[in-house]
Amino acid sequence: MRTSIATVCLSGTLEEKMLACAKAGFDGIEIFEQDLLVSPMSPEEVRALAARLGLTLDLFQPFRDFEGVEPQLLQANLHRAEAKFKLMTRLGMDMMLLCSNVGTATINDDELFVSQIRQLADLAAGYGIRIAYEALAWGTYVNTYQHSWEIARQVDRENVGICLDSFHILSRGDDPEAIAQIPGEKIFFVQLADAPVLSMDILSWSRHYRVFPGQGGFKLDEFLGAIARSGYAGIISLEIFNDVFRQSNVERTAVDGLRSLNLLQSQTAALLDAQGIGSALALQALPGGQKANGFDFTEIRTEDPEPVARLLAQLGFEFRGQHRRKPVQLFSAGGARIIINSQRSRGVTAAVSGFGVQVPDPAAAGERAVQLLARPVPRQHLRNEADLPGFNAPDNTEVFFGATGDAGGWEAEFGVHESGAAAEHPALIQCIDHLNLAQPWQSFDESVLFYTSVLNLQALPGTEVPSPMGLVRSQVLATGDHAVRLALNIVPHGLEEAIDRNHEYPEHIAVRTGDIITLARNAVADGMEFLHIPANYYEDLAARFDLGPKLLQTLQELNLLYDRDEHGEFLHFYTETIGNMFFEVVERRDGYDGYGAPNAPIRLAAQFERNRWSRH
Repeated sequence: MRTSIATVCLSGTLEEKMLACAKAGFDGIEIFEQDLLVSPMSPEEVRALAARLGLTLDLFQPFRDFEGVEPQLLQANLHRAEAKFKLMTRLGMDMMLLCSNVGTATINDDELFVSQIRQLADLAAGYGIRIAYEALAWGTYVNTYQHSWEIARQVDRENVGICLDSFHILSRGDDPEAIAQIPGEKIFFVQLADAPVLSMDILSWSRHYRVFPGQGGFKLDEFLGAIARSGYAGIISLEIFNDVFRQSNVERTAVDGLRSLNLLQSQTAALLDAQGIGSALALQALPGGQKANGFDFTEIRTEDPEPVARLLAQLGFEFRGQHRRKPVQLFSAGGARIIINSQRSRGVTAAVSGFGVQVPDPAAAGERAVQLLARPVPRQHLRNEADLPGFNAPDNTEVFFGATGDAGGWEAEFGVHESGAAAEHPALIQCIDHLNLAQPWQSFDESVLFYTSVLNLQALPGTEVPSPMGLVRSQVLATGDHAVRLALNIVPHGLEEAIDRNHEYPEHIAVRTGDIITLARNAVADGMEFLHIPANYYEDLAARFDLGPKLLQTLQELNLLYDRDEHGEFLHFYTETIGNMFFEVVERRDGYDGYGAPNAPIRLAAQFERNRWSRH
C-alpha cells in the first residue's frame, strides 16, 4: 500500500516536515498550500528536495470556494486556478484537491456545479492536471460523498474524480458501504483521519480533534475495506488537523502516523480476508498480535537501591539475587517480580523504567513491533543470557517480551535456582495487578496507539480525575482477560511541579493480594509508613457504605481505602513516594474489576499535601 501524509499534520517548516516524512518511511506527501507559501524554498527546490528524499508529491491542496457562484466570480476563480496549475507544474505535481464550496456559493444548482467544474477540468487538462473533488462535511450545498460523486460523474471528464476523506464521511454518520459501488478509477485520492466521538459542531471537531487511525472512535478498517472493494489501487494518505500534533516533535509525529497506517492496513487485510475479498491496494498484514498472559517483571531504576529494597521487603518481597555481572537486583513475591536497576541511574532517586510481559512467541511479538516502527532498546546481553526483545514506548518506558512460563530463563542470571532463605512473613502478594504510567501531554495519543498496537491491548473508556490543581486524564489499556493492565495518565500543566520536587508526576506499581489487612499489618510492623488518608474520607465512607464499625475502624487505622460496585469490593493502600514512584497494594473481592476511581482524588490530594509539608 502506498502511503502519504499531508504536511498540515506536522509541526515545523516545510523542509523539516519533508525530512521527517522521508525518515519515517512515507512514500509521498500532500503539499498544504500554506506550508509552501511561508517556505523560503522555491517550488523547484521543493521538487528537487522531494526527489532526493525519494518522496512523491501526491496532492496539492486545498483549492476552495469554486463552484456555485455568479459568472463574474467564476472567471476570477478560473484565473486563480490557472495560477495554481502553473505553480503545480513547477512543483511537478499533477493532482489538485477541490473542496466543495463553503464560503462563496450562492446558487444551489447541480447543473451549474457540473458546468463550472467542467470548465475547471478543461483548463486543468491543458496542464496535465487532475481534479479530486471532495465533499466537505460542512459544505454549503455539497456535503456528502454521494453528492460529490454524482457531480463528478456528470462532469464526465477523465481528469475529474473524487477525493474520499474518512472524517468528512464518518463525522456525519454517513454509511461508507456505498463507496464500494463507485468505480475505483474515479476515486482519485483517499485521506484518512480518526477522531474521538464528540458532540460538537463538525467544523470545530475537524479543525482541532482529528487523530491518527487507531487513536479515535471511527471504524476505519470498515471504511478502508469499502475503499478496497471499489477496486481503488491508489494512495492512502493522512490528513490530520490537531493542535497537539502541530506542537509536537515532527519526527515522532511522522513515525506515529505511519505506525497508524501500518496497523490499519493489517486490520483491513484481516477483515477482507475473513470476507474472502482480494484488494488492489496490496495491503500488508503484520505478524499476528501476541496475547500477553501477564506481567513478567517490572523494573525500577535508582541510583541508591536501598530505600526501594526496604519498601519491597516491608511489603513481603524476598531478595532473590544479584545479577551475575550487572548492578541489578531481583525481588519477588508470589508471581510478582520486581527488578531494581542501578545502571545509568546517576541522579535518579527512583522511577519506573520498564516492564516485561509474557507472550507465546516473543520473536513474533518483536517482529510485529519492528514493523510498527517501535524503537528497539539498545540492550547488551551475552551468549548465555536471555535475549528479550525490548522496545522504547513514546514516554521512554522500556517494554520487553518474554516467553510464557519461562521466567526461569532470565532468573538464572540472578543465581535463582532454589528459593533462598524463608521470608519473615509468608508471601501474601499474588502478582502485579497494573502499572500507572504518567504521559507527557504531547505524546498521550501516541502512547495509546503504541500500547494498543505493539502490545495488542484494548483501550477501555477513559476517565478524568480531579486533583488539587486540575483534571488528570486517565486511559486504561488492558488485555481481554485483564491479565495485563496499564493506566496512562496525562496531567494538567503545572501539576507535575506541584506534586513532586523532581517536577514529574509520580507513577506507581500496583501489586495484588488476597489478604490486604494482614499484609498491611505486617508492613506496619516492619516500619512502613503508608500515605496518610484524612479522617474526612472515612466519615464519607461510613455515609456511603454500610461497612460496620469494626471494618471501618480497621480501614482508618491502616489508611486503607475502599470501593464497591455491583460486582464486588476493592480495598487498597498507597505507600509513601520515593523519588518519582510509589507502590499500591490492592485486593479485589468477588468480581470487582475497576481501579477505585472514586478514591483517586483522595490519593492525589494526600500526595499534594504530603509533598507540600515535606518542603517546609
